[in-house]
Amino acid sequence: MFGRSYTPIGMSDVIFLGFLVICLVLLVGITVTMVYFIIRYSRKRHPQAEQIPGNIPLEIIWTVLPTVLVLGMFYYGWVGFKTLRQVPGDALQISVTGRMWTWTFEYPNGLKANTLKVPVKKAVNLNLTSADVLHSFFVPAFRIKEDAVPGMKTYLWFQAEREGTYDVFCSEYCGTGHSGMLSKIEVVSQDVFDQWYAGETAKPVKAPDGAALVVSAGCTGCHSLDGSRIVGPSLKGIFGEKTHVLTDGVERDIVVDEDYIRRSLLEPGKDVVEGYPAIMPAQTQLSAEEIDAIIDYLKTLK
Repeated sequence: MFGRSYTPIGMSDVIFLGFLVICLVLLVGITVTMVYFIIRYSRKRHPQAEQIPGNIPLEIIWTVLPTVLVLGMFYYGWVGFKTLRQVPGDALQISVTGRMWTWTFEYPNGLKANTLKVPVKKAVNLNLTSADVLHSFFVPAFRIKEDAVPGMKTYLWFQAEREGTYDVFCSEYCGTGHSGMLSKIEVVSQDVFDQWYAGETAKPVKAPDGAALVVSAGCTGCHSLDGSRIVGPSLKGIFGEKTHVLTDGVERDIVVDEDYIRRSLLEPGKDVVEGYPAIMPAQTQLSAEEIDAIIDYLKTLK
């Protein structure tokens, strides 16, 4: 079931249905007229072509009416576009980062999550970017979609009018894991959101969780944890083992140690494991403490 959003779902649905009705009327009208002309002016009825006199009123109608329809479509499309780009001043600001193949949401208090939780009837502005390739943030239930572009900031906003859980997709093909780049928007009451947000803010700062970081940073989109081969080499049992890599085009064997993992996260094109594409983006969003936590976690994957 579709949800409801203040913008642009109501207007977009009305405009879409209006365009659909106009197209159906034109389709039926043109088809009926065409069939009538085929029968009325067939060669059997009129073996000799005749000069048909002009009809000024008819010519005015078929010139003015399409012009009015096109201008009307443009006007309502423009109004809908303006609504999408005019963010309310009191909107909740949330940063969204797309990467192969996950979405990360960051709140003003620094909280990061892979599921977006927002209050009902509250404007929410999403500041979008990408850590690697072109993605597109798409929420069908709210009729909103905007590209997440590497090295560029884009945005879109919505205001959910119903509580519930709604699907988030990537609508721009971004690689082999594109179809699995899914998330959720959880719309809750303002009280529930305030309690949750205050609770998350009040939580004491704790050491980064390496296992959680491997998931939230999108590592598992390319690297399995069970030894299976996907886009990149599996992370299971790699620490302390030798691997064959290409370094500046030169083949060599290297031991997977702390320095290698740290370098692979920050400079993934430096030492590329043989047989795998050099498509991993630099994980510059990770702090030194978070990288250390990931390294400690990989040591346990025996």
